[in-house]
Amino acid sequence: MDDDGGRHDTSLFSGRPSDLIGRRIAGYRIEREIGRGGMAVVYRAKDLRLDRTVALKLLAPELARNDTFRGRFTHESRVAAAIDHPNIVPVFEAGETDGVLYIAMRYVAGRDLRHLLDREGPLPVKVAARIAVQVASALDAAHDHGLVHRDVKPGNILVAQGTDSDHPEHVYLTDFGLTKKSLSLTGFTSVGQFVGTLDYVAPEQISGKPVDGRCDVYSLACVVYETMAGRPPFQRDDDMALLWAHQYDEPPPLTEKRPDIAAPVDAVLAKALAKSPDGRYDSCLAFVAALRVAATGATAAGHAPTQVDGRALGAPEFGPPPQPPVWARPVFPAR
Repeated sequence: MDDDGGRHDTSLFSGRPSDLIGRRIAGYRIEREIGRGGMAVVYRAKDLRLDRTVALKLLAPELARNDTFRGRFTHESRVAAAIDHPNIVPVFEAGETDGVLYIAMRYVAGRDLRHLLDREGPLPVKVAARIAVQVASALDAAHDHGLVHRDVKPGNILVAQGTDSDHPEHVYLTDFGLTKKSLSLTGFTSVGQFVGTLDYVAPEQISGKPVDGRCDVYSLACVVYETMAGRPPFQRDDDMALLWAHQYDEPPPLTEKRPDIAAPVDAVLAKALAKSPDGRYDSCLAFVAALRVAATGATAAGHAPTQVDGRALGAPEFGPPPQPPVWARPVFPAR
């Protein structure tokens, strides 16, 4: 990794957050750290070629040393970059520089859902549903391209200011750079890394079985549950107990925490959180549409259609996600 003087630095995960501030990496100047996890660090950076602010994710150096991971990362980053969807953070560039893999994405001003929940606590049903339908639409679009996200969690859901009072939030799903092709790989990467966050991980990921888009239905249901209950469906004292709960325990009814929510919501969440993928909804939008019906007591008769072209949609108040404002659209059209 080169700075302006050509030095190398692969200690991204062991140094202080300020160590890379001001450094130049692959045409981007690092400004400040905005996120950190076990596999990557995300920085706000300046694209020196186009004079724009981006979010620059740098992956752990040991990942780049694995030929299989590096090849898959490059391929799937390109596939993710080709998805033109208003609720998926656009990927501008992905590559490798001096042994470190990086992804440059749109920088989204705002907070992630994790910060929102920590600040606000449980959300009103309408707010939770507005957020959920936008995430669901993004996930189904990814599934249509053969990608499974596999790490749906509040920290990967960005909540920006919306366009107007009818759409107060504009939601982006991020972190597609570490996805896997559906039906082809298990919950563990070829370099021994577990893909998924324990509070939201689907049973089939834990057991190492092949996964498809229904594992994202499960994770989204965990997130939706937390947005309304203030906590994920399963909480245990240690990681092994939590993994066991995902595989074998039934989720506690949401209405135990939120008696103000209609009782049919419990059945919808139970179906989305089924241990077997075959027991879940076939798509994320189908899950959110069922949630809307259960929460409002609506029926198909006398209401807006719940399906368009075979895809489930919510009622107008939770309906198709709005188009992003002009400033939030891709700089270049997808190729």
